[in-house]
Amino acid sequence: MSEWNVDALNRYLTAHVSGFKRLTSITKFPGGQSNPTYHLSAESGDYVMRRKPDGDLLKSAHAIDREYRVMSALANTDVPVPLTYHLCEDASIAGSDFFIMAYVPGQTYWNPALPELTGDQRKHCYDQINLTLAAIHSVDIDQVGLSDFGKPGNYFQRQTSRWTTQYRATETENIPAMNAVIDWLASNMIEDDGRVALVHGDFRIDNLMFDADVTRILGVLDWELSTLGHPYADLAYQCALWRLPPEAALAGLAEIDREKAQLPSDVEYVERYCERTGVTRIDNWNFYLIFSLFRMAAIVQGVKKRALLGNASASSEHALRVGAMAKPLADEAAKLL
Repeated sequence: MSEWNVDALNRYLTAHVSGFKRLTSITKFPGGQSNPTYHLSAESGDYVMRRKPDGDLLKSAHAIDREYRVMSALANTDVPVPLTYHLCEDASIAGSDFFIMAYVPGQTYWNPALPELTGDQRKHCYDQINLTLAAIHSVDIDQVGLSDFGKPGNYFQRQTSRWTTQYRATETENIPAMNAVIDWLASNMIEDDGRVALVHGDFRIDNLMFDADVTRILGVLDWELSTLGHPYADLAYQCALWRLPPEAALAGLAEIDREKAQLPSDVEYVERYCERTGVTRIDNWNFYLIFSLFRMAAIVQGVKKRALLGNASASSEHALRVGAMAKPLADEAAKLL
Protein backbone atom coordinates (compact mmCIF):
# COMPACT_ATOMS: atom_id res chain seq x y z
CA MET A 1 0.00 0.00 0.00
CA SER A 2 3.06 2.23 -0.31
CA GLU A 3 1.61 4.29 -3.19
CA TRP A 4 -1.33 5.37 -1.03
CA ASN A 5 -1.60 7.83 1.83
CA VAL A 6 -3.10 5.10 3.99
CA ASP A 7 -3.55 7.29 7.06
CA ALA A 8 -5.53 9.90 5.13
CA LEU A 9 -7.60 7.24 3.38
CA ASN A 10 -8.30 5.48 6.68
CA ARG A 11 -9.46 8.69 8.32
CA TYR A 12 -11.64 9.60 5.37
CA LEU A 13 -13.32 6.20 5.00
CA THR A 14 -13.89 5.91 8.73
CA ALA A 15 -15.66 9.25 8.68
CA HIS A 16 -17.75 8.65 5.57
CA VAL A 17 -18.46 4.89 5.27
CA SER A 18 -20.71 3.57 8.01
CA GLY A 19 -18.99 0.93 10.15
CA PHE A 20 -15.65 1.16 8.34
CA LYS A 21 -12.57 0.15 10.34
CA ARG A 22 -8.89 0.23 9.43
CA LEU A 23 -7.55 -0.79 6.02
CA THR A 24 -5.35 -3.88 5.91
CA SER A 25 -4.64 -4.16 2.17
CA ILE A 26 -5.36 -2.58 -1.22
CA THR A 27 -5.18 -4.79 -4.32
CA LYS A 28 -5.86 -3.71 -7.90
CA PHE A 29 -8.27 -5.87 -9.88
CA PRO A 30 -7.15 -7.00 -13.35
CA GLY A 31 -8.75 -5.27 -16.34
CA GLY A 32 -10.33 -1.88 -15.85
CA GLN A 33 -9.17 -0.21 -19.06
CA SER A 34 -10.89 3.02 -18.13
CA ASN A 35 -11.44 3.45 -14.40
CA PRO A 36 -9.06 1.44 -12.18
CA THR A 37 -10.77 -0.69 -9.54
CA TYR A 38 -9.37 -1.92 -6.22
CA HIS A 39 -10.22 -4.52 -3.60
CA LEU A 40 -10.00 -2.92 -0.17
CA SER A 41 -9.63 -5.27 2.77
CA ALA A 42 -10.35 -3.78 6.19
CA GLU A 43 -10.99 -4.91 9.72
CA SER A 44 -14.68 -4.23 9.04
CA GLY A 45 -14.79 -6.38 5.89
CA ASP A 46 -14.18 -6.10 2.15
CA TYR A 47 -14.98 -3.16 -0.11
CA VAL A 48 -14.36 -2.05 -3.69
CA MET A 49 -12.95 1.32 -4.73
CA ARG A 50 -13.53 2.61 -8.25
CA ARG A 51 -11.55 5.72 -9.15
CA LYS A 52 -10.58 7.93 -12.04
CA PRO A 53 -7.20 7.21 -13.64
CA ASP A 54 -4.25 9.52 -13.22
CA GLY A 55 -3.13 12.07 -15.80
CA ASP A 56 -4.89 14.46 -18.16
CA LEU A 57 -8.39 13.19 -19.01
CA LEU A 58 -10.78 13.97 -21.84
CA LYS A 59 -13.75 16.11 -20.92
CA SER A 60 -16.75 14.01 -19.78
CA ALA A 61 -14.67 10.80 -19.70
CA HIS A 62 -14.25 8.54 -16.64
CA ALA A 63 -17.54 9.65 -15.13
CA ILE A 64 -17.19 8.25 -11.63
CA ASP A 65 -20.04 10.39 -10.33
CA ARG A 66 -22.42 9.06 -12.99
CA GLU A 67 -21.46 5.46 -12.17
CA TYR A 68 -22.15 6.07 -8.52
CA ARG A 69 -25.46 7.76 -9.22
CA VAL A 70 -26.87 5.09 -11.51
CA MET A 71 -25.77 2.17 -9.34
CA SER A 72 -27.29 3.84 -6.29
CA ALA A 73 -30.53 4.43 -8.18
CA LEU A 74 -30.78 0.76 -9.19
CA ALA A 75 -30.45 -0.60 -5.65
CA ASN A 76 -34.12 -1.60 -5.36
CA THR A 77 -34.80 -2.69 -8.95
CA ASP A 78 -34.56 -6.01 -10.81
CA VAL A 79 -31.10 -5.02 -12.03
CA PRO A 80 -28.43 -6.62 -9.81
CA VAL A 81 -25.81 -4.08 -8.69
CA PRO A 82 -23.46 -3.91 -5.68
CA LEU A 83 -24.50 -1.60 -2.87
CA THR A 84 -22.85 1.81 -3.05
CA TYR A 85 -21.53 3.49 0.10
CA HIS A 86 -19.88 6.81 -0.69
CA LEU A 87 -18.72 9.10 -3.50
CA CYS A 88 -15.59 11.17 -2.86
CA GLU A 89 -14.97 14.14 -5.13
CA ASP A 90 -11.90 15.33 -3.20
CA ALA A 91 -8.92 14.25 -5.32
CA SER A 92 -6.49 14.87 -2.45
CA ILE A 93 -7.68 11.74 -0.60
CA ALA A 94 -6.72 9.08 -3.16
CA GLY A 95 -5.22 11.04 -6.05
CA SER A 96 -8.51 11.32 -7.96
CA ASP A 97 -12.28 11.10 -7.42
CA PHE A 98 -13.52 7.68 -6.33
CA PHE A 99 -16.46 5.83 -4.88
CA ILE A 100 -16.79 2.90 -2.50
CA MET A 101 -19.16 0.01 -3.08
CA ALA A 102 -19.75 -3.44 -1.63
CA TYR A 103 -17.42 -6.29 -2.50
CA VAL A 104 -19.37 -9.03 -4.27
CA PRO A 105 -17.59 -12.41 -4.22
CA GLY A 106 -18.39 -14.01 -7.55
CA GLN A 107 -17.09 -15.17 -10.89
CA THR A 108 -16.23 -13.06 -13.93
CA TYR A 109 -15.82 -14.63 -17.37
CA TRP A 110 -13.55 -12.96 -19.88
CA ASN A 111 -14.17 -15.24 -22.86
CA PRO A 112 -17.74 -15.08 -24.24
CA ALA A 113 -17.36 -18.64 -25.58
CA LEU A 114 -17.28 -19.85 -21.94
CA PRO A 115 -14.96 -22.83 -22.58
CA GLU A 116 -14.80 -23.61 -18.85
CA LEU A 117 -18.55 -24.32 -18.65
CA THR A 118 -20.77 -27.14 -19.86
CA GLY A 119 -23.17 -26.64 -22.74
CA ASP A 120 -26.17 -26.46 -20.41
CA GLN A 121 -24.38 -23.89 -18.26
CA ARG A 122 -23.58 -21.76 -21.33
CA LYS A 123 -27.18 -21.85 -22.44
CA HIS A 124 -28.42 -20.81 -19.00
CA CYS A 125 -25.69 -18.18 -18.64
CA TYR A 126 -26.68 -16.40 -21.84
CA ASP A 127 -30.35 -16.56 -20.92
CA GLN A 128 -29.51 -14.80 -17.66
CA ILE A 129 -27.50 -12.18 -19.55
CA ASN A 130 -30.44 -11.62 -21.88
CA LEU A 131 -32.82 -11.37 -18.91
CA THR A 132 -30.57 -8.82 -17.21
CA LEU A 133 -30.30 -6.66 -20.33
CA ALA A 134 -34.08 -6.65 -20.64
CA ALA A 135 -34.32 -5.68 -16.95
CA ILE A 136 -31.99 -2.70 -17.48
CA HIS A 137 -34.06 -1.45 -20.39
CA SER A 138 -37.28 -1.94 -18.40
CA VAL A 139 -36.25 0.28 -15.48
CA ASP A 140 -38.76 3.04 -14.79
CA ILE A 141 -36.34 5.96 -15.07
CA ASP A 142 -38.77 8.41 -13.47
CA GLN A 143 -39.41 6.17 -10.47
CA VAL A 144 -35.70 5.66 -9.73
CA GLY A 145 -34.84 9.34 -10.20
CA LEU A 146 -32.93 9.09 -13.48
CA SER A 147 -35.23 11.12 -15.74
CA ASP A 148 -32.45 13.71 -16.21
CA PHE A 149 -29.64 11.17 -16.67
CA GLY A 150 -29.33 11.84 -20.40
CA LYS A 151 -29.99 14.54 -22.97
CA PRO A 152 -33.09 14.69 -25.19
CA GLY A 153 -32.93 14.15 -28.92
CA ASN A 154 -31.53 11.53 -31.28
CA TYR A 155 -29.30 9.28 -29.18
CA PHE A 156 -27.35 7.90 -32.13
CA GLN A 157 -26.72 11.34 -33.53
CA ARG A 158 -25.42 12.58 -30.17
CA GLN A 159 -23.27 9.52 -29.61
CA THR A 160 -21.83 9.57 -33.12
CA SER A 161 -20.85 13.21 -32.67
CA ARG A 162 -19.40 12.59 -29.21
CA TRP A 163 -17.32 9.56 -30.15
CA THR A 164 -16.12 11.11 -33.39
CA THR A 165 -14.80 14.02 -31.33
CA GLN A 166 -13.24 11.67 -28.77
CA TYR A 167 -11.68 9.57 -31.51
CA ARG A 168 -10.15 12.57 -33.27
CA ALA A 169 -8.77 13.81 -29.94
CA THR A 170 -6.97 10.48 -29.35
CA GLU A 171 -6.12 9.51 -32.94
CA THR A 172 -2.59 8.12 -33.26
CA GLU A 173 -2.66 6.92 -36.87
CA ASN A 174 -4.78 7.19 -39.98
CA ILE A 175 -7.32 4.34 -40.19
CA PRO A 176 -9.08 4.58 -43.58
CA ALA A 177 -11.90 2.24 -42.52
CA MET A 178 -12.66 4.44 -39.49
CA ASN A 179 -12.82 7.53 -41.67
CA ALA A 180 -15.20 5.73 -44.03
CA VAL A 181 -17.43 4.58 -41.18
CA ILE A 182 -17.57 8.06 -39.65
CA ASP A 183 -18.60 9.51 -43.02
CA TRP A 184 -21.20 6.76 -43.53
CA LEU A 185 -22.79 7.28 -40.12
CA ALA A 186 -23.08 11.01 -40.73
CA SER A 187 -24.71 10.42 -44.12
CA ASN A 188 -27.00 7.59 -43.02
CA MET A 189 -28.15 8.77 -39.61
CA ILE A 190 -31.49 7.20 -38.67
CA GLU A 191 -34.40 9.23 -37.40
CA ASP A 192 -35.22 9.28 -33.71
CA ASP A 193 -38.01 6.78 -33.04
CA GLY A 194 -38.69 8.08 -29.54
CA ARG A 195 -37.46 5.03 -27.62
CA VAL A 196 -35.70 6.04 -24.40
CA ALA A 197 -34.34 3.69 -21.76
CA LEU A 198 -31.49 3.39 -19.33
CA VAL A 199 -28.58 1.98 -21.35
CA HIS A 200 -25.47 0.48 -19.82
CA GLY A 201 -23.11 1.48 -22.62
CA ASP A 202 -20.63 -1.39 -22.22
CA PHE A 203 -22.83 -4.44 -21.69
CA ARG A 204 -20.61 -7.48 -22.24
CA ILE A 205 -19.88 -10.64 -20.34
CA ASP A 206 -16.74 -9.45 -18.54
CA ASN A 207 -18.73 -6.63 -16.93
CA LEU A 208 -21.04 -9.15 -15.23
CA MET A 209 -20.47 -10.98 -11.94
CA PHE A 210 -21.95 -14.49 -11.67
CA ASP A 211 -22.47 -16.76 -8.70
CA ALA A 212 -20.31 -19.90 -8.37
CA ASP A 213 -22.88 -22.16 -10.07
CA VAL A 214 -23.61 -19.72 -12.93
CA THR A 215 -27.27 -19.81 -11.93
CA ARG A 216 -27.69 -16.03 -11.70
CA ILE A 217 -25.95 -12.71 -12.16
CA LEU A 218 -24.90 -11.10 -8.88
CA GLY A 219 -23.87 -7.74 -10.24
CA VAL A 220 -23.69 -5.61 -13.37
CA LEU A 221 -20.48 -3.58 -13.22
CA ASP A 222 -18.74 -0.73 -15.06
CA TRP A 223 -21.54 1.81 -15.58
CA GLU A 224 -19.21 4.60 -16.66
CA LEU A 225 -20.79 4.90 -20.12
CA SER A 226 -24.39 4.58 -18.98
CA THR A 227 -26.94 7.19 -19.97
CA LEU A 228 -30.49 7.55 -21.19
CA GLY A 229 -30.55 6.41 -24.77
CA HIS A 230 -31.75 3.85 -27.24
CA PRO A 231 -32.00 0.30 -25.87
CA TYR A 232 -31.03 -1.31 -29.18
CA ALA A 233 -27.57 0.22 -28.80
CA ASP A 234 -26.81 -2.16 -25.91
CA LEU A 235 -28.32 -5.13 -27.74
CA ALA A 236 -26.46 -4.49 -30.99
CA TYR A 237 -23.22 -3.82 -29.10
CA GLN A 238 -23.23 -7.38 -27.78
CA CYS A 239 -23.90 -8.90 -31.18
CA ALA A 240 -21.36 -6.63 -32.86
CA LEU A 241 -18.53 -7.68 -30.54
CA TRP A 242 -19.40 -11.35 -31.08
CA ARG A 243 -18.23 -10.83 -34.69
CA LEU A 244 -14.63 -10.67 -33.43
CA PRO A 245 -12.41 -13.79 -33.19
CA PRO A 246 -12.02 -15.59 -29.83
CA GLU A 247 -8.28 -14.86 -29.68
CA ALA A 248 -8.74 -11.09 -30.01
CA ALA A 249 -8.01 -8.75 -27.09
CA LEU A 250 -11.77 -8.20 -27.08
CA ALA A 251 -12.77 -11.83 -27.50
CA GLY A 252 -15.74 -12.67 -29.71
CA LEU A 253 -17.51 -15.72 -31.09
CA ALA A 254 -16.45 -15.62 -34.75
CA GLU A 255 -16.08 -19.08 -36.38
CA ILE A 256 -17.41 -20.85 -33.27
CA ASP A 257 -20.11 -23.47 -33.87
CA ARG A 258 -22.59 -21.82 -31.55
CA GLU A 259 -25.26 -24.49 -31.93
CA LYS A 260 -22.82 -27.23 -30.91
CA ALA A 261 -21.51 -25.11 -28.01
CA GLN A 262 -25.08 -24.27 -26.92
CA LEU A 263 -24.42 -20.58 -27.40
CA PRO A 264 -27.24 -18.47 -28.86
CA SER A 265 -27.12 -17.24 -32.43
CA ASP A 266 -27.61 -13.51 -32.93
CA VAL A 267 -31.13 -14.18 -34.18
CA GLU A 268 -32.02 -16.36 -31.18
CA TYR A 269 -30.60 -13.85 -28.72
CA VAL A 270 -32.40 -10.90 -30.29
CA GLU A 271 -35.68 -12.83 -30.52
CA ARG A 272 -35.53 -13.73 -26.82
CA TYR A 273 -34.83 -10.10 -25.94
CA CYS A 274 -37.79 -8.98 -28.04
CA GLU A 275 -40.06 -11.50 -26.30
CA ARG A 276 -39.00 -10.15 -22.92
CA THR A 277 -39.41 -6.50 -23.83
CA GLY A 278 -42.54 -6.76 -25.94
CA VAL A 279 -40.84 -5.73 -29.19
CA THR A 280 -42.32 -7.10 -32.43
CA ARG A 281 -39.49 -6.21 -34.83
CA ILE A 282 -36.26 -4.24 -34.99
CA ASP A 283 -35.60 -2.10 -38.04
CA ASN A 284 -32.20 -0.59 -39.00
CA TRP A 285 -30.27 -3.48 -37.40
CA ASN A 286 -27.29 -3.04 -39.74
CA PHE A 287 -26.99 0.61 -38.68
CA TYR A 288 -26.94 -0.39 -35.01
CA LEU A 289 -24.15 -2.91 -35.63
CA ILE A 290 -22.02 -0.40 -37.56
CA PHE A 291 -22.57 2.24 -34.91
CA SER A 292 -21.59 -0.20 -32.13
CA LEU A 293 -18.35 -1.24 -33.83
CA PHE A 294 -17.48 2.41 -34.55
CA ARG A 295 -18.15 3.42 -30.97
CA MET A 296 -16.03 0.60 -29.54
CA ALA A 297 -13.22 1.47 -31.95
CA ALA A 298 -13.30 5.04 -30.63
CA ILE A 299 -13.27 3.79 -27.03
CA VAL A 300 -10.26 1.50 -27.47
CA GLN A 301 -8.43 4.23 -29.38
CA GLY A 302 -8.69 6.26 -26.18
CA VAL A 303 -7.23 3.31 -24.26
CA LYS A 304 -4.29 3.23 -26.68
CA LYS A 305 -3.67 6.95 -26.36
CA ARG A 306 -3.68 6.77 -22.54
CA ALA A 307 -1.25 3.83 -22.69
CA LEU A 308 1.13 5.76 -24.91
CA LEU A 309 0.94 8.69 -22.49
CA GLY A 310 1.57 6.37 -19.53
CA ASN A 311 -1.93 6.92 -18.07
CA ALA A 312 -3.42 3.47 -18.71
CA SER A 313 -5.50 1.99 -15.89
CA ALA A 314 -4.32 -1.54 -16.66
CA SER A 315 -0.77 -2.61 -17.57
CA SER A 316 0.67 -0.69 -20.50
CA GLU A 317 1.19 -3.90 -22.49
CA HIS A 318 -2.41 -5.02 -22.07
CA ALA A 319 -3.76 -1.54 -22.73
CA LEU A 320 -1.79 -1.33 -25.98
CA ARG A 321 -3.13 -4.75 -27.00
CA VAL A 322 -6.68 -3.57 -26.39
CA GLY A 323 -5.94 -0.24 -28.09
CA ALA A 324 -4.70 -2.07 -31.18
CA MET A 325 -8.28 -3.31 -31.67
CA ALA A 326 -9.34 0.08 -33.08
CA LYS A 327 -8.38 -0.91 -36.63
CA PRO A 328 -9.95 -4.43 -36.58
CA LEU A 329 -13.16 -2.98 -35.16
CA ALA A 330 -13.24 -0.27 -37.80
CA ASP A 331 -12.51 -2.85 -40.52
CA GLU A 332 -15.38 -5.02 -39.24
CA ALA A 333 -17.72 -2.03 -39.33
CA ALA A 334 -16.58 -1.15 -42.86
CA LYS A 335 -17.57 -4.64 -44.05
CA LEU A 336 -21.18 -3.79 -43.20
CA LEU A 337 -21.33 -0.49 -45.09
